[in-house]
Amino acid sequence: EQTPFDPPKAAADHWGLNNPLPVPEKIYKMWRKDGVMCIGEKESEVIPDVAASLISKEEFLRDTEKLTQMIVDGPLKSFCFRRLAYLQNKFQLHVLLNEIRELHEQKAVSHRDFYNIRKVDTHIHAASSMNQKHLLRFIKKKMKTEESTVVLEKMPAFLTDELISSSKSHLSRSQSQPDTATEESNGKPVTMKEVFERMGISAYDLSVDMLDVHADRNTFHRFDKFNTKYNPVGESTLREIFIKTDNYIGGKYFAEVIKEVLNDLEESKYQQSEPRLSIYGRSKDEWDKLAHWAIHHDVWSPNVRWLIQIPRLYDVYKAKDMIQNFDQFLDNLFTPLFEVTNDPSSHPDLHRFLEQVSGIDSVDDESKHEFVHFDRSTPPPVDYKLEENPPYNYYLFYMYANLCALNAFRRHRGLHTFSLRPHCGEAGHVNHLLTGYLTSESISHGLMLRKVPVLQYLFYLTQTGIAMSPLSNNSLFISYQRNPLFEYLQKGLNVSLSTDDPLQFHYTKEALMEEFSIAAQVWKLSSCDMCELARNSVVQSGFEDKVKVHWLGPAYKEEGVRGNDIQRTNVPDIRVSFRHEALVDELCQLFKAFRETQRANLKK
Repeated sequence: EQTPFDPPKAAADHWGLNNPLPVPEKIYKMWRKDGVMCIGEKESEVIPDVAASLISKEEFLRDTEKLTQMIVDGPLKSFCFRRLAYLQNKFQLHVLLNEIRELHEQKAVSHRDFYNIRKVDTHIHAASSMNQKHLLRFIKKKMKTEESTVVLEKMPAFLTDELISSSKSHLSRSQSQPDTATEESNGKPVTMKEVFERMGISAYDLSVDMLDVHADRNTFHRFDKFNTKYNPVGESTLREIFIKTDNYIGGKYFAEVIKEVLNDLEESKYQQSEPRLSIYGRSKDEWDKLAHWAIHHDVWSPNVRWLIQIPRLYDVYKAKDMIQNFDQFLDNLFTPLFEVTNDPSSHPDLHRFLEQVSGIDSVDDESKHEFVHFDRSTPPPVDYKLEENPPYNYYLFYMYANLCALNAFRRHRGLHTFSLRPHCGEAGHVNHLLTGYLTSESISHGLMLRKVPVLQYLFYLTQTGIAMSPLSNNSLFISYQRNPLFEYLQKGLNVSLSTDDPLQFHYTKEALMEEFSIAAQVWKLSSCDMCELARNSVVQSGFEDKVKVHWLGPAYKEEGVRGNDIQRTNVPDIRVSFRHEALVDELCQLFKAFRETQRANLKK
């Protein structure tokens, strides 16, 4: 029986609130050892499934050293550079010979074209998933319809006249303004109207320019300036009110604006998204609060699977005395996940919310200098009490080690698992990419790969996913023309297009289509190229297999042409066959060289 093109419609009770929670056969004991959670019937006796997945710091550092030696090896760099150049030229020759054939194959398919194939925005942040006009309309609407709603516990001290005067000099100020920040609200709850009166802004005054959330030429190589763009009108108070899940109003406005974005996605039908929501690791109840926010406000869509982003901000929390060591940070992040896997009734909302979560992301400015290096002398998490932030690979290793144990435990329980899909290689040291290669299912950005041919070749051989955002990179790190996305695509790396932050970088309602349209114009992408990028995005995404079989075909995991269904993907078999043959050819070359080396060593 043929698999339908569309997945079955979700039940009305999509959070499963009316379904009983699974009852585990056995409740295990849990303890932390060397920064990683262990599970067993009694301490020191880890269950076999989890024990097999545990990875030691020594093993990770040994593999890191081996890879480091490989990427600086001169002859190997030359070999990989030549193979990648060969792959790029091979693709260009393929296009010259087969472009017309590919187009004919696409034309022969009824109904299907680029607009109605599935495409997933594999890298987007929920806090900036709407465009600037959408956020402006939403804020204006709330200013007019909910001006008496209490939105803050008390008026923040930093809403001073200084900020008011810097917003816009021509603003009408019919209301009397307090002279200084000393005239506080005496700790009284503050309404929406009072917040905007204090800022000297009316709904009429507010414009996209005043909102000032769009990245411009001043954010290039200035990640600090870019971060301030998350504050509408330069005010962290407005960010607190409108784009936070945990605030005085319980994240009500953020839920409403996100649901508007989700409705737009559902209307488009063929566009899906994987927005990132933040968990900071400051306390253990963050997961429960986030799950309650999602379920209470019904922030759900069949077009979306959530990723959880973990900002690398240990140093900030340590300076504020929120945590004592790095192990406490890891404990806050992962213990609730192990507890809910062990006994779903301990966190019922979280158990239901995790059904819609596909992975974990690690985020922050990669260009920051790392004062600490991860080696055998680096203290374990429980002894890491330094004021300095741990390095990128320290964060990623311990996230990966805990995730391996968690996934093994969840498989043991018959639950779905999570992938690690960090921001990696946007800037900073190439070691980040090396760690990403060892630990991640796919990465976001990967710009620095263009400078490391050995790693780039390894990413190609393993088909590790790379979600690229050229418009975002254009404003922050590298101009659009120099972006390596098209070069990666030609070589056959597993790349997809994503938006990153529509609030800062895009103008239209359909940010992903905007991303595709600009890429198509700049690099003169063919319909086949665009459909290949779209197919890659679905493969990379965290949507379940039972959904992907409807979008890509029941045999989508098969290699080569057998795994392609042009009726669903609109990617010609000629292109898929070329990609598969090129990859197999590279692997054959390597195995042949390996066997010859072995034979030569035996003769010695």
